[in-house]
Amino acid sequence: MAAVYKSLAKTSKADKMDIDDESKNGSGSGVRKNKQRVLILSSRGVTHRHRHLLNDLAAMLPHGRKDAKFDSKSKLYQLNELAELYNCNNVMFFEARKGKDLYMWFSKVPNGPTIKFHAQNLHTMEELHFQGNCLKGSRPILSFDATFETEPHLQVIKEVFTHMFGVPEGARKSKPFIDHVMGFSVADGKIWIRNYEIREVAKTKGDDDEEEEETGSSKKSKKGLDNKETDINLIEIGPRFVLTPIIIQEGAFGGPIIYENKRFISPNQVRSELRKSKAHKHVTRQEQTRDNLARKRKLGLENGEAFKDKSGLDTRELFA
Repeated sequence: MAAVYKSLAKTSKADKMDIDDESKNGSGSGVRKNKQRVLILSSRGVTHRHRHLLNDLAAMLPHGRKDAKFDSKSKLYQLNELAELYNCNNVMFFEARKGKDLYMWFSKVPNGPTIKFHAQNLHTMEELHFQGNCLKGSRPILSFDATFETEPHLQVIKEVFTHMFGVPEGARKSKPFIDHVMGFSVADGKIWIRNYEIREVAKTKGDDDEEEEETGSSKKSKKGLDNKETDINLIEIGPRFVLTPIIIQEGAFGGPIIYENKRFISPNQVRSELRKSKAHKHVTRQEQTRDNLARKRKLGLENGEAFKDKSGLDTRELFA
């Protein structure tokens, strides 16, 4: 009986300790911890610009895991198994086509959805030499345009971007600082992505006079704990790129298509139209030359000289 009492006392003590730990961590109060992990990888055939963009995004996401290149371009459903193997619930896949075009896949594993984008106007951090800088592993502020709330497919894209680029609190390799802003804006049916540094500079008297004169400026004043005013400016860090949504699938790299962009034109079609326009110019030029030669033959002209009727008394005919 004493042994049973001791075992019950131990279990009751362990339960009390678990309850105390939960109350300290805040899990007992019903707070749900955001657990996001992103698998970042590319296909074969990426260019140096695509590779630099992938490295920049991997450096910005401390909750991401960079993997080797994926060989297949048709069996993308195998990425679900790869994500489960690395304990990731998000996949960011860079698909290169013909060494020119870049398609980016954003997927939620294992239930979806999956969004396919066409990436354009790629500029990396090192390319444009931006003046901004931020701490590696810091958490960003995600700023979305109000247009994301107007249409259903933009709401889905906003939610996926929040899971991808939003660094969870307490994530591995992350730092408890917020020193940069990621801006997502919609214009002309495309999503423009920018990254800015939040820079605070101590305000001087000259700056106070200028701010009084300039109304509607982008600078904001802030009073700190020491009652000193500071200026908050946004300085671009990079990378910057533009995404055009193509399709949204219900599942993870599969399933029915729930949205399709009818306005999207494939870059292959654009290049074929350019080639056809150049070919049309060449064809019209050849037709003009043929018409000119035919007109000269009708007039009896060739190489600028007139054809004379040959007679029997011509010296060339007599002494031929």
